[in-house]
Amino acid sequence: MLDTAIDRASTKNVNSHRLPPPPSALRGRIVVAAVAVGAFAAAGAGQTLHALGSSPQQDEVTPLANSAAEGAAAFGVGGPAPAAPQIIPVAKTVDPAAEAQKLTKSQKITEDREAADAEAKRVKYARPAEGVFSSGYGGRWGEMHYGIDIANAIGTPIYSAADGVVIDAGPASGFGLWIRVQHQDGSITVYGHVDSYNVEKGQQVKAGEQIGRMGNRGFSTGPHLHFEVWNPAGQKINPLPWLNANGVTI
Repeated sequence: MLDTAIDRASTKNVNSHRLPPPPSALRGRIVVAAVAVGAFAAAGAGQTLHALGSSPQQDEVTPLANSAAEGAAAFGVGGPAPAAPQIIPVAKTVDPAAEAQKLTKSQKITEDREAADAEAKRVKYARPAEGVFSSGYGGRWGEMHYGIDIANAIGTPIYSAADGVVIDAGPASGFGLWIRVQHQDGSITVYGHVDSYNVEKGQQVKAGEQIGRMGNRGFSTGPHLHFEVWNPAGQKINPLPWLNANGVTI
């Protein structure tokens, strides 16, 4: 009887310390939490395997960048500045023949330009000789004197009065020796009583170019140059106005 009472008392005390079962809503939350814990544990295990070199049976993901700075640059934010383009020198092949041809052509152009400048500056009419004006065009001693005389020492240079072509250089009646030069407009200049000449028939001469030397040959009263001008029609005209009209004074 006493034993039965003790057993009942003990049973009552034990049952009074048990927790009542949780309600159904709470049991659902506990299950969800357990599932979440398992998921985190699985993710941690996967990272551990990846760190140890073991690939989980999932597709490997290639990182977008190797560093945070490069990753930011990939999205247009920050990052290092782009490297400058590399300049690669290219060897240039030089053709010596072509370079020599260019140099020759350039030199020819320069020479032509200088020649054109010199031609533009060159005198087109010149005084036929230096000396003293000793006789003019017109009547003299009852005869017609068809030229002018310039007196000076024997051997004084005689110059072509204008550009032209030598049509005579040699003996001439009354003049001893003479030179005749025909010019572009058809006019002719005559140089008489010359001591010697240094041109020949058909030779091209320029204004101011020496063609002979002053003498005393033929019908002459002293060393001088007898200078005449024949117009394109062949008429002997006064040389002074012709010279003056072309900028030459005697």
